[in-house]
Amino acid sequence: MKLKQLFTDDSAVSPVIGVILMVAITVILAAVIGTFVLNLGGSVSQTTPQASFGFDYNSTGINVTHETGDTIDISTATVRIVGGDDDVTWNEGDQRISAGDMQVLKGYNNGETYRVVWESENGDNSATLSESTAPN
Repeated sequence: MKLKQLFTDDSAVSPVIGVILMVAITVILAAVIGTFVLNLGGSVSQTTPQASFGFDYNSTGINVTHETGDTIDISTATVRIVGGDDDVTWNEGDQRISAGDMQVLKGYNNGETYRVVWESENGDNSATLSESTAPN
């Protein structure tokens, strides 16, 4: 066997490598186009915040306080308090809701469940951040 001829004889290698490269490029293009068409990456940037809210029921109403967790940017989401006859958007003057911030609701219905609901800017995602039932 001539060793020099073995290294220079590449007649079968070129078509095999060409086919493998063409298949790889096709798969990659299909994946990229599929991602854009199905908008799989669009909702990744808007993750649900992790926050805890406290509910204090008193004779005049409910004090809803952000106790711990993520600061919520109001410009990219809506935070509502839902329950009873109320569906109140968090204070419009606030740009961010962070620990210690409070929203006051006038009155409440006994036994009614109240929730703090987060909704993404485009309305695709929503989540209940906290929930409480008013005392009887």
